[in-house]
Amino acid sequence: MQPVPHSREEVLTPRERILTFLKGDIPDQVPWFGDLDYWATAKIHRKEVPENFRESEDYIQWHRDLGVGFYLQGYFPFKEIIDNCNVSAWTEKNKRYRKIETPKGVLTECWQWLPTSFSEGHVEYLVKTEEDLPAYNYIIENTRYEPDYSFAVLRKKQVQEMGVVLVYTPRSPFMHLLAIDAGIMNIAMISASVPDAFADTIKLMRRKFTEAAKIAAACPAQIVMTPENLSAEMVGPHFFEKYMKEVQTEWSDMIKSEGKYSCIHMDGTLRALLKEECSLGLTFIEACTPAPVGDVPVKEWKNYLNGNSTVLWGGLPGVYFTEKVSDEDFDQFVIDVLAVMKQEPRYVLGVADQVPPDGLTRRVKRVRELVELHGRY
Repeated sequence: MQPVPHSREEVLTPRERILTFLKGDIPDQVPWFGDLDYWATAKIHRKEVPENFRESEDYIQWHRDLGVGFYLQGYFPFKEIIDNCNVSAWTEKNKRYRKIETPKGVLTECWQWLPTSFSEGHVEYLVKTEEDLPAYNYIIENTRYEPDYSFAVLRKKQVQEMGVVLVYTPRSPFMHLLAIDAGIMNIAMISASVPDAFADTIKLMRRKFTEAAKIAAACPAQIVMTPENLSAEMVGPHFFEKYMKEVQTEWSDMIKSEGKYSCIHMDGTLRALLKEECSLGLTFIEACTPAPVGDVPVKEWKNYLNGNSTVLWGGLPGVYFTEKVSDEDFDQFVIDVLAVMKQEPRYVLGVADQVPPDGLTRRVKRVRELVELHGRY
């Protein structure tokens, strides 16, 4: 069935535009949806907005004032409860710690807040060597999940015409270890030293995490994302094929069976994995970062679609919203991206991956103006 185009005279709301697009029809113009969460975090810490800004109706109004479609909010619609373990957490200055005591051993982790970047990073991972796997497996086995849909219900009332409600599954097991609990160096060492034990841990995580993914898929939201934070140079085809392909496919199919749209967050390099990800049946891949910040220009993205229907969402690197890029270069970059995206309804214009703390309000507002001028199909 051919996609149905809208009248050129009709002007859709951001919500109407993205739902029309994801349904497979052609809206009035290229959808424009931006991730403002990191920018909002900086504003909260600089006390420019209240602490509850992101949860309030003012957050949606901010998107409305900026002309940015709303979709992303970093929300897991389930509670994670660890049973049969002693879990303690505390902070010391800019560091936060967690210790989990199990019958199989004690694991600790530490994250440090970096005030100059308004972000935090690992000082110590929960899983450091293969000797930590028995205790880690015990934690995973004794973790249960309960639905927590209240924020999705609230967001549905707040967002109105500005967009859609999106919720998260867990990361896939391999990416959870990479991004949260172990890091790529520890993963490389453990998987090489004790490959069977590592594979057993991934299998256990998949079984348990799928329980949470089912809760997310049933949440009252239009879109369910697996927030992989995937970058091809960190994973590569070997790890992807062995540990990620099956679970991503399973979860995408499950999400679609619930009548929702499925996606992953891929915010790093694309070239080595984009074709593989486009073959899994995902509705879209979000936060695609193009050259010169990423490794594939937008005009080459279509070469990786491989005949599949997956939508690619992104295109505007975060640094372009700062003073490091001139207004003239910003305008030309957006126009060039739109020239590609309006050729066929396979792309959503988005920030890749986030507007940074030093983002400029005028730049964010400018995107809507450029889309209206240069982004009609």
